Amino acid sequence: MPADPAVSPFLDPVPLLRDLIRIDTTNPPGDESALIAHLERLLVDAGVSEYKVVGPSPERANLVVRFPGRGEAPPLLLHAHADVVPVTGQRWTHPPFEGRLVDGEVWGRGAIDMKGGLAMMLAALFRLRERGERPAGDVILAVVADEENGSTAGATYLVENHPELFDGVRYGIGEEGGAGIELAGVRFHPVVVAEKRPGWLRLTLRGPGGHGSRLAAPGNPVARLGGVLTALSGVRLPRHRTPAADRMLASLAGALPGPLAASVERLRTDDADDAPPTGLPLDEALQLDSVLRHTVNPTVVRAGRKINVIPAEITVDVDGRILPGAFEVADLIAEIRPLIGEDVAVELLHEDPRVRPELIAEPEFGAFYDRLESILRTADPEAVPLPMVSPASTDAGIFARLGIRCYGWLPLRLPAGSDHRRLLHCADERVPVDALEFGTERLIELLRSHP
Repeated sequence: MPADPAVSPFLDPVPLLRDLIRIDTTNPPGDESALIAHLERLLVDAGVSEYKVVGPSPERANLVVRFPGRGEAPPLLLHAHADVVPVTGQRWTHPPFEGRLVDGEVWGRGAIDMKGGLAMMLAALFRLRERGERPAGDVILAVVADEENGSTAGATYLVENHPELFDGVRYGIGEEGGAGIELAGVRFHPVVVAEKRPGWLRLTLRGPGGHGSRLAAPGNPVARLGGVLTALSGVRLPRHRTPAADRMLASLAGALPGPLAASVERLRTDDADDAPPTGLPLDEALQLDSVLRHTVNPTVVRAGRKINVIPAEITVDVDGRILPGAFEVADLIAEIRPLIGEDVAVELLHEDPRVRPELIAEPEFGAFYDRLESILRTADPEAVPLPMVSPASTDAGIFARLGIRCYGWLPLRLPAGSDHRRLLHCADERVPVDALEFGTERLIELLRSHP
């Protein structure tokens, strides 16, 4: 059962999460200061003094707290972001910033991504404290800004300006992994061991504009736009082999039943059989496909501003994701160039630098990873831990610049048939109370005895 929240506001992740959701930290525009100030007040009231609030501006604040350990293990990083994505254009069953508790679930933007994870981290640390225990080693909790919009004001700012706050840290825990998924009757607990990284691009189409009352000239940008969008939407770029994806597919094939296992194994080993495995839900099949190739998705189109003017320039922002390893943005651009044509200008908007690539491309399956798996196996014996490559990116790749090997591991035991993972960045994001409790107790086990 959850601890009595009357003792400390940090002990129960549920009311803590509800309060965090009520603080709107939508990014853009990006202003995490109210949430950081809220946590700072709670820390002061709880008698915690070893923390720092730093950032490029008062609005873009980051909170770094050190919790003393027993000195039996190196310091451990727990990183969580305070910002959330917008809800513009989404239709919610319950208001996204009220943190309502409905039928055993906490509803609201950030419930999973990732204020729920932050609430679990805080609850785990303070439950240990309440029980008179200390973690195996010092724990550095970093609550950062700007993860949802490039991390410049958050993890990147900390790594470049305050690396001393993370001295001695070897391993880190963050978002994306842990939320249980069920495939063909088998429950998996993903542990993210590698990530793709962003290579966000802007494509510019230029050509003859004109008056909207006249026939448009051949080759105008509006006419070409449809071809570019069609070529890039859902395109399956060339396949590439990576060690992390190979381990992921091998683990899946070893746990899934019969024909589905054979389909996943063929995907892993047979380059000639490059179709997504049949028998899986569409979302899961697309995710597997996405970790075998670079991906692009057009997301923002900027065209004319006036109804009677045919625009002479149109831009298309593209969310490009690059496989972990030695791949560069240039490799991604080279693969899409034949699809969009030579006359479309390509500009790089944002890239996470490929610094210390071995820490995000070559997963480490040593004692620390084994401990993550053993905690999951003990707590949920019917489930299978799954080393996962994430098609998305988190701040893990940024902290890797300091030599910190990060894993996505925030365990949530979700009910069978749950669609909670598919609600990330979507309407009706929510998380079960029982899942938060499950994750909090698993984090406590890790803090007690991590290598």
